[in-house]
Amino acid sequence: MNAEELKLYKQAFLLSLFTIFYNVIEGVVSMLLGYTDETLTLFGFGVDSFIEVISGLGIAVMILRIKRNPASSKSDFEIKALRITGTSFYLLSVGLLVGFILNLINHHRPETTFWGIVVSLVSIAVMVWLMLAKKTIGKKLNSEPIIADANCTKICVYMSLVLLVSSLVYQFTGFAYADLIGALGLIYFSVSEGKEAFDKAKGKACSCEGHCEN
Repeated sequence: MNAEELKLYKQAFLLSLFTIFYNVIEGVVSMLLGYTDETLTLFGFGVDSFIEVISGLGIAVMILRIKRNPASSKSDFEIKALRITGTSFYLLSVGLLVGFILNLINHHRPETTFWGIVVSLVSIAVMVWLMLAKKTIGKKLNSEPIIADANCTKICVYMSLVLLVSSLVYQFTGFAYADLIGALGLIYFSVSEGKEAFDKAKGKACSCEGHCEN
């Protein structure tokens, strides 16, 4: 491995560490604000951020592994991280669904969705930058795992867009069910990410765009 490749792998690893630390901060802020404002979508978005931390740890280990031996198979840690991530996403989906039903029955409305707008705008900017940076490095290294990781970041962008749209609609129209519709969007993407994680743990090559091979 030449000096340029070592430099690129180092950059990829640093990006994965940044992803982990950013999601910890985003998760804490989103859950606290979502709980305070009684916003189900923002609270669920915060829980999702913590699940992404688990996934990020597995990705960091993956980058270190392929740096040492690009042809090596997944480690036990990576597989366990993927399974924990998949299970967590499914549990999040169930939790959001229960919250959706209870809020629907009680005709609950959040106090405000202002912070959902702020958090989602910051998240979109950060995740788009991460996605492009990871994809650039992955292409330079001709590394399918790193490119796949970059593609997976698109899901985070989609979730941020769901949070943004639902927050904007409620904030400016007062539409009672905007927050609940946003929660349904998060449920859809959580189930998708859960399935993706288990597919990867089983040894399938996935790109987070629905194209998987055994």
